[in-house]
Amino acid sequence: MQLDLNRIREAETPFAKTFEPVTLAAADDPFRIAGPVELAMTVRKDDDLYHLVGQIRGALELVCSRCLEPFTFALDPSFDLRYLPQHLNLGAGSDDAAPDAQEDDEDDGAPDGGEVGGDDLNTAFYRDDQIDLVQLIREQTFLAMPMKPLHSDLCKGLCPSCGANLNETVCTCTTEWIDPRLAPLQMLKNLKRTEDDA
Repeated sequence: MQLDLNRIREAETPFAKTFEPVTLAAADDPFRIAGPVELAMTVRKDDDLYHLVGQIRGALELVCSRCLEPFTFALDPSFDLRYLPQHLNLGAGSDDAAPDAQEDDEDDGAPDGGEVGGDDLNTAFYRDDQIDLVQLIREQTFLAMPMKPLHSDLCKGLCPSCGANLNETVCTCTTEWIDPRLAPLQMLKNLKRTEDDA
């Protein structure tokens, strides 16, 4: 779904839409969208600059990284983004970047010869007077996801020996770990014990 910027004529325009999971999902996503996703935002227009401030609400089904059980994660990130026309994108890798732009700049260690400022992280570019709202929602979803999904901070995980879910059962496996580099010493100790017993 595209936001047609030609329809934004006021300086400030409210916008709200509900997206069905099928319109947002991709086959290789590490999550499942568990229901409709609501987008509510205000679009502020200043010539070619569009400032989008809003929130996304929905639910994801993630897999706990300790016990591998699925759980529901509440999705409610806020965002504050600036959109500029694509022809103003002069960064490295852009279609409109000047070929000798990097040669003219002094080398200050940054990949494109410049510094990344705080506004750069919240700036995106639009083409043909359209902003891709599906892309916006997917980006904000990935940014809101925990790096290590846990259904609870108290999750005990799986037994490393038998694979039992320690949240549901008590495992009788021994969890003592012996460094394999010390195995020859353990063999000598057992041999000494056998000789002493004889």
